[in-house]
Amino acid sequence: MINVTPVVLCGGSGTRLWPLSRAGFPKQFLVLSGTTSLFQQAVERVNQLGASDIAVGSTLVVTNEEHRFLSLDQLRELPHVNATLLLEPAGRNTAPALTLAALHATEHGQDPILVVTPADQTVQNPPAFQRALQQSIRAAANGGIVILGITPDKPETGYGYIQQSGSAGTHGQYTVAQFAEKPSLEVAQAYLTGCQHTWNSGMFVLRASTWLKALAQFRPDIATATQTAWQTKTTDASFVRPNKQAFAQVPSESIDYAVMEKCPGSSFPIHMVPLDAGWSDLGAWDAVWKVNQDGHQDAQGNVTQGDTLLADTHNTFVHASSRLVGSVGVSNLIIVETPDAVLVADRSQSQNVKKLVQQLEAQKREELTLHRKVNRPWGWYDSIDEGERFKVKRIQVNPGASLSLQKHHYRAEHWIVVKGTAEVTNGDKVLLLTENQSTYIPLGEVHRLANPSSIPLEIIEVQSGSYLGEDDIVRFEDTYGRTEQK
Repeated sequence: MINVTPVVLCGGSGTRLWPLSRAGFPKQFLVLSGTTSLFQQAVERVNQLGASDIAVGSTLVVTNEEHRFLSLDQLRELPHVNATLLLEPAGRNTAPALTLAALHATEHGQDPILVVTPADQTVQNPPAFQRALQQSIRAAANGGIVILGITPDKPETGYGYIQQSGSAGTHGQYTVAQFAEKPSLEVAQAYLTGCQHTWNSGMFVLRASTWLKALAQFRPDIATATQTAWQTKTTDASFVRPNKQAFAQVPSESIDYAVMEKCPGSSFPIHMVPLDAGWSDLGAWDAVWKVNQDGHQDAQGNVTQGDTLLADTHNTFVHASSRLVGSVGVSNLIIVETPDAVLVADRSQSQNVKKLVQQLEAQKREELTLHRKVNRPWGWYDSIDEGERFKVKRIQVNPGASLSLQKHHYRAEHWIVVKGTAEVTNGDKVLLLTENQSTYIPLGEVHRLANPSSIPLEIIEVQSGSYLGEDDIVRFEDTYGRTEQK
């Protein structure tokens, strides 16, 4: 029996899908095709690889500290999946992330096959995906490394390529001759014509010990630094955290650059198994339009999501998040509306959304990181209005949840209950408020909002003061371990 541990790498930011994907809620947690998020789809796919000779164990999800509750909440919607979350204190690319998973997988003397996948891809043909991954698992059982190669259908210049050699082995695997960087259009066309190249999917299958040995040979600095951070990790009921200070010293590098591209011709045999399963990495809005064409495209080639009205519009993607969006007499556009930002782009230029993201970063604009509606481990808040010295929020607190015990240096708050029951700690007083009741939290007063009931609590919060930033919070107690962070 071949023991398999699925590994889902969930650390990307997906900035080319701005304004829907942002650093605080990146694309892997969005529902961009189907009815579940890309992260949930990835987890479910790698948990369906079992066969008479393959046993699938608990899933390892490697994500960053900021997204731990997003990951946990979405995993709870998959009750048949057993998963452990490994939290990166800082982003260090995919090689250290995979190393954390390999160290966890081998901690008790085991050495499973790791099936490694990014969290932000989509697959249109799950049975074909399953067959290719099962072949890869069998091919990797003897210690080799297998990478999934996507059968190209066009001369794509945005992907790296894998050059194969020889004929297929017992499990459909080909020897990898070399890797190629993103090519020019002419070179990509030659790759397509030659039928010896596939796209690099970023999915890998290999034993945990094989990864650790290869990393130690090719990048001993990453291996040693990650091992140091792992040795002083902390573990609680939901999360495993490597040492923050030690992990900050780990060099940042991708799986490909650190190991995979060095394997051809080395002592680590590397193979490629072709994958033809309607794969997309959804790297830009144009790709989202393409993967949603089947069953969602109208007679004019348009794909719409949300409340939309179209007239004389062709081959256009329109996503409406919060209001009616109309288009008249346009073609080949991307139109994405959110409550605080609207994107309009030529479909052929959708990769260049990154240029807007660079401007947002340079201007330090909040729209780069957060949506107007922000998810928190206790629920969410929506900043519905703001002016000089005031801000209005709509806040929902989940049943049984509570915000931290906190105070603010620069603002006072008025709370009005519009749904449910609120338990309010206000200084040395504890109050129960119901619909249409309100309270006032003076500047500097220690306070907490909690929902003791079995239905969601909603309040309207009116802040007033000289500074209304989210960093004006001093936490004294917090259910979610945030006394040192937001």
